[in-house]
Amino acid sequence: MTLLCGDCRLLMPDHGPFDLIIADPPYGETSLAWDRHVRGWLPLAAKALKPHGSLWVFGSLRSFMATAPDFRAACLRQAQEIVWEKQNGSVFHADRFRRVHELLVQFYPEASPWRDIYNVVATTDDARGRVVRRKMRPTHTGAIGAASYRSVDGGPRLAGRRYVGCEIDAEMAQRALDRLASLLPFPAGERA
Repeated sequence: MTLLCGDCRLLMPDHGPFDLIIADPPYGETSLAWDRHVRGWLPLAAKALKPHGSLWVFGSLRSFMATAPDFRAACLRQAQEIVWEKQNGSVFHADRFRRVHELLVQFYPEASPWRDIYNVVATTDDARGRVVRRKMRPTHTGAIGAASYRSVDGGPRLAGRRYVGCEIDAEMAQRALDRLASLLPFPAGERA
């Protein structure tokens, strides 16, 4: 496991190619300082995928509608989506309904035939862990942008998969390392 601290657009390409990339970019829906669309990450992610690789992206309907042209320009084709139901939901502002679900959408390189990408669809309630176990074989290497996202980075660690995480905020990166160490102890010399 490697956890990089910095801008994934600068750091991640050197660690590829990847069989699986899981991304949770800001949705660009609030006035919070960190919630801004990240420009230029999709073409880099597409180039960092192996020909049979998958890109799974968390987002809202609004964020996917706003970035749809970016996915097409990066030559990524939508495969399928999962609706992740959140038990308590989240809300950043009082003028919006509580968000009780998010979308998790799979994309793959449009030059690759679907038969080379497709695996059995995740069908359990724990879609995150299932995505990691089904889409990322034990010998594969995955990449996770926004590694502080607690529901994503633990999946590969608990499943025993190799992965590279990236978090731009140093404090959040340290929290991610501490959380991951609490799940399973790091082997000597592995802690990033």
